[in-house]
Order: sequence, then C-alpha cells, then structure tokens
Amino acid sequence: MYRDHTKVIQIGNRKIGGGNPILIQSMTNTKTEDVEATVSQILSLEQAGCDIIRCAVPTMEAARALGEIKKQIHIPLVADIHFDYRLAIAAMENDADKIRINPGNIGSIDRIKAVVDTAKERNIPIRVGVNSGSLEKELVEKYHGVTAEGLVESALDKVHIIEELGYDNLVISIKSSDVLMCARAHELIAQQTDYPLHVGITEAGTLYSGNIKSAVGLGIILYQGIGDTIRVSLTGAPLEEIKSAKRILKTLGLRKGGVEVVSCPTCGRTQIDLIGLANQVETMVQDIPLDIKVAVMGCVVNGPGEAREADIGIAGGVGVGLLIKGGEIIKKVPEDQLLETLRQELLNWQK
Repeated sequence: MYRDHTKVIQIGNRKIGGGNPILIQSMTNTKTEDVEATVSQILSLEQAGCDIIRCAVPTMEAARALGEIKKQIHIPLVADIHFDYRLAIAAMENDADKIRINPGNIGSIDRIKAVVDTAKERNIPIRVGVNSGSLEKELVEKYHGVTAEGLVESALDKVHIIEELGYDNLVISIKSSDVLMCARAHELIAQQTDYPLHVGITEAGTLYSGNIKSAVGLGIILYQGIGDTIRVSLTGAPLEEIKSAKRILKTLGLRKGGVEVVSCPTCGRTQIDLIGLANQVETMVQDIPLDIKVAVMGCVVNGPGEAREADIGIAGGVGVGLLIKGGEIIKKVPEDQLLETLRQELLNWQK
C-alpha cells in the first residue's frame, strides 16, 4: 500500500506516513484571536477523537494567539496561511506545529524562502495545499480545463520549489469538490511521490450532501491504500466532521475501537419508534469505551436472528422490547426501559 511507504512526518506529538495510523483532522470555526472560544472548541474536538487541529491565521493577532492556544490543548496545531508570508513566519514563531500554505499565493521566491528558512530552523513541517478552484491559468489552458493531471502538476511544482530551497519536511494536499477528479488526482500523485498525503473532498457541502460526497471520495481513495491523514469538510459544526471521519475509517477497517451501532430499516412490522430509538442509542454509546457491535432492531420477528452478528442488541415489540446477546433472547423489558437496560449492560459489559 502507498501509505505504508510514505515519508514519516512528525507533527507535534503525532506522526503521519510510513504506515502510521491515519489521523483525523478538523478546522476550528471560531475567531482564532478569541483564545477562550478557540480552546473550548478544540478541547471538545479532542474528546470526540480529533487528532490534529487547524486554525485560520488571517491576522497577526491570530498568529500571536497560537502560542497561548497551544498551552491549553493536547493535539498538534496547524496554522492555515494565505497570501501573507509574514503570518506564516509569525505562526511558527508562536509554536505552530505545522503550517499550511499554497506557495502560489505567498508571492515571490524570496518570500517563500523566508517561510522555508523559518520552518527549517524549527523543523516544522509544511503542508503544500493545492485546490482545484485556484488552479493556475496556464495549467487550465494546458489541460483544457481543470483536471486531475493539472492538480497533480500544480502540487508537484510547488513541492519542487520548496525542495530546491533545501527542505523536504512536507505533506501534500490536492483537493477538489469534484469527487471523481479528486480520486483520480490521488491515484496519479501516489505514483509520483512518497510524501504523505492529506486527503479530503473540499467544499463538500452540507451535513447531508457533504457526508455522501466525502464518504464516496475518501472511500475510493483510502481503499486503494492512499492517504495518511484526512478531513471531512462539511458546512456544519466541526464536531460532525470528526464523527463522520471516524465512521468512514471504521467502515473501511482502518480504525478500531468504539461502539458500532447497526439498525434495520423500518417496515410495516415495526411496533416501536425505531428511528428515535436508534438515534438515542447512537448518541448514548459515543462515550462508552468498548469495541463492540450493538444492533437495534424494529420487531421481534426477525430481530434476534438479524442481531446474531452483533455482540448485543435490542428489538422492539408491542410495548415491550427484547435484550439479545449472541442471537439469544436474554430478557424481556417494558419499552420505556429498553434504552436504560441496554445502557446498564454496556456499562457493566462482560462478553
């Protein structure tokens, strides 16, 4: 697999590449200058499973805030920089663990060199980010539009600029809102470089459409062994990005741990509020540190059989519910006690 042979990059207290676990990223949507709000959000994301966090740095005040933010969090902090090379330098001077830049919008080679020199002095990795929405005019003309080939060429051009300045502590990001173009670009770049790749579908959309596009795109890319760190980009709360990323990795068998909830579709036999119950169960198990599968079934006809592959399950009846282990009915309880019964079983779990 490509990811087993990528260059290992140290980001704060975490490593990506070289077969290390795929790390989940998100980005704060607070004003970085507001240290209290930003720290509060990051701590919530940490608890949800975020491995690396990125903050926008549009001002010098934001750059200076990074140092205080770093003191209060426990995961690596990435500074997101556009246009102003001085902000990149200031972010590194204020303890950013990594910076994200597009050398194409930083300016002259002297300005890029100033950024690279600071990174080199502090051994801070640079994520070279290229987005289909800002592909250079000459590459659009060369490939007769925005294409996967153009994205790859643009990214590698930027990488070569930094390599020629004597630095190779790099991560590459090539993003597009076009799912299949993004997947193809990753397939191409994986054949041409051994730098670790940050993977995501940019501007994926709202919670509904963004999750579908991200699941399809990331699924295609990750299943091919490509990708060392991911972000699910959603127009929504960053917390939702973490939940979705964890689910994608677990579905692909790339991350273990946590309770997995499976539930049947509703049908005419359903005698309880299955939709509400399944959602309640999914919320309830988020903080339970077990690596098991929980089934939520809508009827007692097929419930026990369908739940056989789960470690534990519940099935609804007319005003009652069944608790099931290994496909066997353990007990029958009133419907209004079903959720709490399951919760107690999980809190006192014994196989």
